Amino acid sequence: MFKSKMQQKKLPFTKAKILDIIKKYPTPFHIYDEKAIRQNARNFLKSFGMLEGFRQFFAVKANPNPYLIKILKQEGMGVDCSSLPELEIAERLEFKGKDIMFSSNDTPAEEFVKARKLGAVINLDDTSHIDFLEKAAGIPDLICFRYNPGPARKGNEIIGKPEEAKYGLTRKQMIESYKIAKNKRARRFGMHTMIISNEINEGYFIETARMMFELAVEVYNKTGVKVEFVNLGGGIGIPYRPEQEPMSYERVARGVKKAYDEIIVKNKLNPIKIFTECGRVITGPYGYLITRVRHIKHIYRDYVGTDASMANLMRPGMYGAYHHVTVLGKENAPKNHVYDVTGSLCENNDKFAIQRKLPEIERGDILTIHDTGAHGHAMGFNYNGKLRSAELLLRSDGSVKQIRRAETMKDYFATLDFRGLEGFD
Repeated sequence: MFKSKMQQKKLPFTKAKILDIIKKYPTPFHIYDEKAIRQNARNFLKSFGMLEGFRQFFAVKANPNPYLIKILKQEGMGVDCSSLPELEIAERLEFKGKDIMFSSNDTPAEEFVKARKLGAVINLDDTSHIDFLEKAAGIPDLICFRYNPGPARKGNEIIGKPEEAKYGLTRKQMIESYKIAKNKRARRFGMHTMIISNEINEGYFIETARMMFELAVEVYNKTGVKVEFVNLGGGIGIPYRPEQEPMSYERVARGVKKAYDEIIVKNKLNPIKIFTECGRVITGPYGYLITRVRHIKHIYRDYVGTDASMANLMRPGMYGAYHHVTVLGKENAPKNHVYDVTGSLCENNDKFAIQRKLPEIERGDILTIHDTGAHGHAMGFNYNGKLRSAELLLRSDGSVKQIRRAETMKDYFATLDFRGLEGFD
């Protein structure tokens, strides 16, 4: 969805504020806007609150910082976990039972054991996992299955085609899995899907709901299993580009409710609760990567070299994803120069922007890379010996709190034992 006129990406801070922060916390760093995250969470929950028994489980993989997750807990969200460390975060933040969705794949036994211990809703990714779960941790009273519609639906460039995805069960397998679980004394059931990522087409999410409601009817007719919830997954995108507009929560919720009334209510299967597990749309627009320009290079192209790299933000290099760039203090200057904005990784795709029109940039300028509040720091890595940056929280009162310190050389070498090299031939 696009706006008729280019809109300026607004910032919750000034250049003066960032320069003051840099005195204590050197660049690069990610900084998150608490006030905006809270307001967005409230808007999301209010809009989707029209749906039957609605719950939102924040996708921890999008941003696993416990400070942000605690904020979302305070606003009324649960968590969607996919690994043992994510379950550990949930436990330390005192999420319990129905507040935790556990959706994983190629899952080891110890993760199922942990999920059962916490009373999490376990979402299985394959029919064979029923027996595996039973042997590892026992069959819970409530069990859920993830649906992959295959060629019946189109994916997008991030998540790929459903028929090529490793996730979920076929329609036939869904029917069989509910029968097996029922015979193993499961008494309560849920249904889940996740087939899109960063999708801003509102109709796609509504059609996904319709698809799942139709499947719920089919499952009931063929197995006698009435699911108590349908988890529509996440995948709601954000407007990374200035010409894009955000998805309307209210329009999507109304569309989902209409499909619910036409399918679930019509077939007398209500009430069935509606869940989502959005991550990107909850925190993504309210995080910013702050980086300082180290070098300007002029060869076949003009390059802006920064003190950040793919270790801090992988999406542009991995997906060719667009992230808006603002030169602090030059917001209103003419964009009459064309640059590749790069990091120092020894990989040519270590670029935050390619052939981007920007104001003239000088060494020492401060750049803000927008929309890094999800799948930004979380996707960091240490290739090339790069160290991951700090994370800061811009509190609602204007103060700044460090919520993750920057990695150090000591951290990088912590898992190695150089003493073991002595006498090693």
